[in-house]
Amino acid sequence: MKKHLLYAGLVLTMACSATAQNKDAVKFSKTINKDNAYKHLSVIASDAYEGRETGKKGGWMTADYIKNFFKKIGLKGPVNGDYFQPIDMMTVSLSQVLTVNGQPAEAIKDFYIVPQTVSGAGFGFNTSSVLFAGYGLKKEGYNDFEGINVAGKVVMIFKSGEPNGTASAGNSRSAAMAKIKYLTEQKAAAVLVIDPTIDAMPENLKNYLTTPSLVMKTKEEIEKLNGPQQTPVINIGTVVADQIFAAAKTNLADVKKKIAESTKPASQEINVSISASAKRVEEKVRAENVLGFLEGSDPKLKQEVLVVTAHYDHIGITPEAKGTDKINNGADDDGSGTTGVLMLAEAFANAKKAGKGPKRSVLFMTVTGEEKGLLGSEWYSEHPIFPLENTITNLNIDMIGRGDKDHAADNNFVYIIGSDMLSTELDQIGKKANKEYVNIELDERYNNRTDPNRFYYRSDHYNFAKHGIPVIFYFNGVHDDYHQPGDEISKIDFPMLAKRARLVYFTAWELANRANRPKVDKNADGTKKD
Repeated sequence: MKKHLLYAGLVLTMACSATAQNKDAVKFSKTINKDNAYKHLSVIASDAYEGRETGKKGGWMTADYIKNFFKKIGLKGPVNGDYFQPIDMMTVSLSQVLTVNGQPAEAIKDFYIVPQTVSGAGFGFNTSSVLFAGYGLKKEGYNDFEGINVAGKVVMIFKSGEPNGTASAGNSRSAAMAKIKYLTEQKAAAVLVIDPTIDAMPENLKNYLTTPSLVMKTKEEIEKLNGPQQTPVINIGTVVADQIFAAAKTNLADVKKKIAESTKPASQEINVSISASAKRVEEKVRAENVLGFLEGSDPKLKQEVLVVTAHYDHIGITPEAKGTDKINNGADDDGSGTTGVLMLAEAFANAKKAGKGPKRSVLFMTVTGEEKGLLGSEWYSEHPIFPLENTITNLNIDMIGRGDKDHAADNNFVYIIGSDMLSTELDQIGKKANKEYVNIELDERYNNRTDPNRFYYRSDHYNFAKHGIPVIFYFNGVHDDYHQPGDEISKIDFPMLAKRARLVYFTAWELANRANRPKVDKNADGTKKD
């Protein structure tokens, strides 16, 4: 008798579960599967796409692939009839010159200027003397600036170290910044910073200094770039330093020895001819978000838009990477998320063709420049194609193809971040969709504003959340191949990629068809609205 009661209860539970599911939602979810996931990811995460770097060939190839797919499945191009939302981006490199007594120094080998310190106007100066101010220190018992007025002077200092010959205590970079700040406040004309590490500069620093930086021309960025030039700072190696000291009939080693033995400053004016200049070189770059639009079926609700995002860019090619593989394929980051968006778009497009399309409109958007600082989503949030006030939610997918060490024993999980940050109702909707359709572990350990990893702030959903739009960020955690050439297609768990994508799909289905948009009942800091 107990056995029969148990069986009857099980049948009743299954029946209740079945009725909770939307049959149309289930029917059109079938194309969100491991085979279709592989079909897309095997293309965009292949070596041919060269790591999909923003503003490079591989990024453009990916954008074209997504655009063609959106067009094929019947989504509309909402940007004046096009699928591309162009982003005003440029690369900025530096033309820099330094001469000592008419002898040119070699940039990067003998000296360097940090590109971000040069404004749109650039700088140039000529001087017949340099004021050497030792370690640039001003403290009890020792003052390199005693009796010296640095205003209008080109000042040369050691980047780090102490007068007694020992290394500086604490962070040498922050100490150097403090010295430069002081000299700027004292109106020095320019600063030469002696940095011996330039003589054997690490490859990563060389690449940073020689690789043009990618800049998005927001209003704030333009004002910063075209603002007044700050005090020029030139970092010089020992070769250039010794050229300058030679004019005072000494050298770097002897000056350091003199200060250490006497424990007194050796500040002095050195008569030497120096000229320097730096100029920004700007070049416009092709970069775009790719948008596919599915208009809602309800005359009133179609004005409201659900936005589903993933970033299609990655970090490109790393020449200095160890081993023979230099291409960062980004299969998980974020080829997996991009693949998820493509599969969701196809499922919703098929539903609409069958007369079962969503009541609200859905914007499927793959953004670029995430790896450069969430640039593409920031651009959209500042130049929205659909009013932000009509945007009901952003579902953002960034890495759903693998797992992390904390879930090595069972990969049936996904991290959800941000779902209850602004809307209690959105959190409930997402969890209900999981329970009714997918049933995977929803790990919320990173779902807070104080997480030291700052994941809530590190993907494209944040550029919606900061405007008060509720979000859910789906994420499988960081693994050993994060931002490495090892992030390959062969390591993707395709069944789980598809399963996580289905979770996003069923959540999106509910959001696009329910009577009311999720209520925003929390402020930006998480406190309840009045």
